[in-house]
Amino acid sequence: MILLGVIVNSVAVLFGGLSGLILKNGIPARFGDLIMNGLGLFTLAVGTSFFLKSENIMIVILSIVIGCILGEWLNIDKRLEDLGNSVKERSNKTSADKFSKGFVTATLMFCVGSMAIMGSLQSGLLNNHEILYTKSIMDGITALILGSAFGVGVAFSVLPLFLYQGSIVLLASFISPYLSNSVINEMTAVGGILLIGLALVVLDIRKIKVANMLPALLVPIIIMMLSK
Repeated sequence: MILLGVIVNSVAVLFGGLSGLILKNGIPARFGDLIMNGLGLFTLAVGTSFFLKSENIMIVILSIVIGCILGEWLNIDKRLEDLGNSVKERSNKTSADKFSKGFVTATLMFCVGSMAIMGSLQSGLLNNHEILYTKSIMDGITALILGSAFGVGVAFSVLPLFLYQGSIVLLASFISPYLSNSVINEMTAVGGILLIGLALVVLDIRKIKVANMLPALLVPIIIMMLSK
């Protein structure tokens, strides 16, 4: 089954995120605040390591600029806020702001990076799911921790995760010629910038509409296709 790896990864994130909700009830507020600060610092470290993978800084800059324009035009941040408000109306335990932070944080953590791309390619081209199985274990543990800090928004990240990785699997035979190591490195570097921005939000240092930058993740593919 070609989507088996993606399904396992999605189930792991969903289970981890929901388990985190149960764990959250037993964590005092001061521990929750410290966990969020720790996650913010971790996100900053991961984002920095991702950014350092870039081999062409101009591609990263152009991707960020174009991605921000597209994201602002689509107003992704506002749509996520509306989604958070919708969830808030159905639950007294989760604020819209916290839902959005959890959703965006988890989506970036699980979708950004070479493992998500290479694992999906391996599944699509070779029907081999080893990378995604390994990623599932890591994501499940991360989702539990994120879920305990941010709430139900983490579990909802399973939707973009499934669509993102599933799309790569299904279209692997068509896009694989363009997803060389160089393309993956630039996509990862762009994702690193987004993660750094997200870390600033989580740490309450600065309010940044990171969600409106999400289209930048795909721009390196287009730029490197046109440059050939």
